[in-house]
Amino acid sequence: MQASTLTVTALNEYVRRTLAGDPMLHNVALTGEVSNFKQHVSGHWYFSLKDEGARIACVMFRQNNLSIKFVPTDGMRVVLTGSVGLYAASGSYQFYAEGMRKDGVGELYERYLRLKELLSREGLFDPAAKKTLPLYPRAIGIVTSLTGAVLHDIVTVVRRRSPSTELILRPSQVQGEGAARDLAQGLREISKAVHVDVVIIGRGGGSMEDLWAFNEEILVRAIADCPVPVIAAVGHETDVTLADFAADMRAPTPSAAAELAVPDSNALLERIGKMQTSLTASALHCLTVYANQLAQRERQLKGCDPNIRVEKVLHQLENKHLRLTAAVQSKMRDLTQVAENRLIRLNAAGPENTLKRGYVIALDGARPVKSVLKAPHRMTLLFHDGQAHVHTIDRKEGAFFGKEN
Repeated sequence: MQASTLTVTALNEYVRRTLAGDPMLHNVALTGEVSNFKQHVSGHWYFSLKDEGARIACVMFRQNNLSIKFVPTDGMRVVLTGSVGLYAASGSYQFYAEGMRKDGVGELYERYLRLKELLSREGLFDPAAKKTLPLYPRAIGIVTSLTGAVLHDIVTVVRRRSPSTELILRPSQVQGEGAARDLAQGLREISKAVHVDVVIIGRGGGSMEDLWAFNEEILVRAIADCPVPVIAAVGHETDVTLADFAADMRAPTPSAAAELAVPDSNALLERIGKMQTSLTASALHCLTVYANQLAQRERQLKGCDPNIRVEKVLHQLENKHLRLTAAVQSKMRDLTQVAENRLIRLNAAGPENTLKRGYVIALDGARPVKSVLKAPHRMTLLFHDGQAHVHTIDRKEGAFFGKEN
């Protein structure tokens, strides 16, 4: 019999209808451990459910997971209800979950919690014991797989931010049997390398099983005992391992770890430039203030110079002498004017003018004769233009001006 020819689409559609029509594959309750859980931006949940022997891809659409009171995490044991089907576009066989409830904690997750509690009590995760990352490391040690995007991301970021920083790789197994021991040994070896000031240890994302090496005690203790600071960059931002708790710094991604390990040289130079400008401005301001204070002190010192003080006093004395001289001269002029005025008035009231009007003064020696009764035998008569000596012939009393007695 000749085989029928089908397209891929037709085949996938036939299988999908076959599965959808099988009543045994509907209303199925499925138990297992959640792995590789992802929450899409649309709200749909994508994950795997596994047991000791197998795993199956699962999807739980947003309209179904809105009623779930918790968000599942890797390692959590759950019971799903739903149906089995085929996603025809990719030919993927998967379980379409319509309900979910917790079914205890998976074995790996229980081991994780027990070891975390033990190491926490010992103080391996104590924040006070964390070492400070160096500002500008001479060399960065890298413990990760030789292949994969982790190493590429770290190298790219470091070369961009700090081209002069040396990178030293210790290739290590990051998954599977013996990975934890190899990682711990690699960490011990690279921490002893010359100039290594910080170590980045990590790998890319994966399931809890894929990342389990970073939860093993041997590696966690090696990280806590490492003499140089350790940055853990394990998985994605939502993946948290015990190595993250033991490390001195946790980075959500390898690129972020590289950014934590080295500063941006350009940003650092720009910051130094700004600090230099600020310091220069501050220094100039201080110099200006001190110069002004010095000038003020010099002026005050000059004010205390005895020569200047004597010169100032002499200048004051000279000004006072000039003002006193001017005042005396002004007073002398005033007195001279007064004297001249009084002399004029005295002359006007004096005997000279009277004598000019025809009067004479009779003198007895040097004394004026004020009464006819006292007229002596000899007298001197003063005229305005000379004098005459006379003999008294006769005396006659009575007022000369007015009526005679």
